[in-house]
Amino acid sequence: MLTTVYLIAITAEAMSGALAAGRRNMDMFGVALIAFLTALGGGTVRDVLLGNFPVTWTQHPPYIFLTVSAGLLTMVVARFMHRLQRLFLILDAMGLVAFTIIGCNVALKLDYSLPVVVMAGIITGIFGGILRDILCNQTPQVLCHELYASVSLLVALLYLTLLHFGVNESVTMLAAFSAGLAMRLAAIRWRWSLPVFSYAPERWQN
Repeated sequence: MLTTVYLIAITAEAMSGALAAGRRNMDMFGVALIAFLTALGGGTVRDVLLGNFPVTWTQHPPYIFLTVSAGLLTMVVARFMHRLQRLFLILDAMGLVAFTIIGCNVALKLDYSLPVVVMAGIITGIFGGILRDILCNQTPQVLCHELYASVSLLVALLYLTLLHFGVNESVTMLAAFSAGLAMRLAAIRWRWSLPVFSYAPERWQN
């Protein structure tokens, strides 16, 4: 199940990256590159930081074709994308949770300590979107909109807690996935967000 969700998620993330590139009037190469980095950037950064070589996508060339093709396809069907906004939000939420769980699993298999496992999950979940926004010259949306990175954190903590108490791995994965998806969708529906820090020195200089 997680593999299927992963494939759907990287496709959706690639298309979101292509749309972001389109808003910046990039050419076909730029669109394809941003699509690829948005979909697979989180896992790449995780593997590099953890020393998990070879990097995952280098062992699965179809991931490259899938993400690049999804990005280029977006250029063709862009006029219809606004009708699929709700679907994209759901797929993005699924991707966030799936990436987080996968990131935690990779770090666990490498015998890293729990804080590192949690960070590996978060990096896998959110870093593709951060790379997309940085390359498109935008403030990373995952850090300033409805609960997103914090959902990744909570999913990682729930997943590791259930594993710690010996809950069956399949049940643990399903519980973490369901809870994370519900939390992200609820955050979108009711615009839940963390307190915002706004630093403006001039406010205190008068």
